[in-house]
Amino acid sequence: MNESTAERRVTLEREGVGKLEEKKSVFIGRAKPIQTEEEALTYIRETKARFADARHNVWAYRLQGDTAMRCSDDGEPQGSAGIPVLDVLRKSGVSDAVIVVTRYFGGILLGAGGLVRAYSAAAKLAVDEAHIITREKCTVWSVTCSYSDYQRFLAELPKYGAISGETDFAEFVTLRFTVREETREGLLTRMREMSGGSATAKRIGEVFLAV
Repeated sequence: MNESTAERRVTLEREGVGKLEEKKSVFIGRAKPIQTEEEALTYIRETKARFADARHNVWAYRLQGDTAMRCSDDGEPQGSAGIPVLDVLRKSGVSDAVIVVTRYFGGILLGAGGLVRAYSAAAKLAVDEAHIITREKCTVWSVTCSYSDYQRFLAELPKYGAISGETDFAEFVTLRFTVREETREGLLTRMREMSGGSATAKRIGEVFLAV
C-alpha cells in the first residue's frame, strides 16, 4: 500500500481490537486513528491504566508518514515488541494511528522470535479490525450569493463531488461547501460563470475525507 502523501493519507476508520493466545499468553491489540502526538500519548496512558494488571502494554504510533513515530517494548526484550508493532503500521502504509498491544503472561517464555510473531500478529488483527481507509485532502469554501444562484449552486455541487455544509440565509445566502482538490478549480470557475462573476468563493479551511 502506498505511503501517505500531502494530498492523501492512509489511516484507520475507527478503533479496532484483536486478540490471540500463544502458549498461554494472551495478546490483545488495540489500534486507533489519531491526529496528534498528544492524542496518541493520551490513548497509551489510558490503555495502560485500564490494563494495569497486565505484564506488558507495548505501543507504537506513526504520524504523517515517518514525520513522527515512536514505540516502546515496555519491559519486553529490546526490539522484540515495540518495533514489530510499529512495522505493522509502516508495512501497511498506515499513518496517523496508534497501537497498544497488551500481554497477559501465561508463564511460558516465547523467545525473541516468538514475541515478534505474537506482537506483530496481535497488532495486525487490531489494524484489520479498525479498517484501513484512504483520506483525501479537501478544501472548505464559503460563497455569498443570491437566492436564485444558491439553488443553482446546490444542483451543481454533486457534479464536482462537492458536499454542501452549513448555510446562512439573510439578505443573501452564504453557502459553505467542501470539495476535492482535483475538482476545486472547475467548480469555482463554474460558479463564477453561473453568477456572472458576482459570486466569489473564499477558502476557509481544509479537511481530509474518506474516499
